[in-house]
Amino acid sequence: MKEKTSFFTLGILTGIFVASIIFAYVQHSKTSISTNVKVLKLAHNLESTHPVHLGLEYMKNHVEKLSKGKMSIDIYSGGALGSEPKCIEQLKNGSLDMTKASSAQLGMFEQRLHALTLPYIFRNHEHYWKVLNSNLGEKFLGFLSEQKMIGLCFFDAGSRSFYTSKKPIRTPDDIKGLKIRVMNSQVDMETIKAFGGSPTPVSSGETYTAISQGVVDGAENNPPTYLLGGHCEVAKFFTLDEHTSIPDVLVIGERTWRSLSKDEREILQKASKLASVYQRKLWKERELDAIKTLKKKGVEIIIPDKSKFAQKANEVYKLYKGTEIEKLANEIKSVK
Repeated sequence: MKEKTSFFTLGILTGIFVASIIFAYVQHSKTSISTNVKVLKLAHNLESTHPVHLGLEYMKNHVEKLSKGKMSIDIYSGGALGSEPKCIEQLKNGSLDMTKASSAQLGMFEQRLHALTLPYIFRNHEHYWKVLNSNLGEKFLGFLSEQKMIGLCFFDAGSRSFYTSKKPIRTPDDIKGLKIRVMNSQVDMETIKAFGGSPTPVSSGETYTAISQGVVDGAENNPPTYLLGGHCEVAKFFTLDEHTSIPDVLVIGERTWRSLSKDEREILQKASKLASVYQRKLWKERELDAIKTLKKKGVEIIIPDKSKFAQKANEVYKLYKGTEIEKLANEIKSVK
């Protein structure tokens, strides 16, 4: 009798459980249908306090405002949905709608973007933005359409400089023999080799551990990322050689783009352009703040002679002699 009662009770509980799931699903469906909000999923690998993430939040707010609440974006930061290369792969196969990616990482899929990542390709930050905001900048974004991605805008990612754990870098000769963490990018690796170092590809999320455990002797990145990633805790020497200025790109998957109406596309384009302007200003402020904070944390900031680094970096350009990347590099340099 007890056994029959037990089975009877189990059956009731199972029925209640299944019913609750169905009810929740129906309620969720009703909410989705009644609100009729199109929600896009965006993922990236930076911290939620990073100026690039704040730029994405700014874009999200404008998408909601311009669409009068009919569109929104769920943003996943800190590599919650995978590393940058994995997010790009998800974008291409349609399982992710949008991502922010470095031009260097995108260059793994679209080689022509490597031109933007060449060492000292930009004369200064003003030249950097003149290029990105020109027809040439739009041309680079357009290349991504051949890889099932739509480039919406550029975000400022500052200039990348070296930081090390054991000794400071004052000249290119100080890099000889050092294992330097780099993105999995051909240009990045060749640049480190030109300086005499040993390039070691490591994902951004594993860089802190790689430095602290001595897997690498240092890395290279911009001041805000160096600070917010906590790398200043394990690498106390920061050399402002600014060897590359690699822009971030906001991209949306081709499959998602095709599913949007003309009005929805225009809303995304407008919101992303507004976010780019906002993030550019914010970046400048946060970069200056980061350097001040780093000094307070006891980081030694080295200001080297950049011309010595630029001279060594010329070796990288020889590798692209006669290629389309060389042609694009010349176009970048010709922008006044």
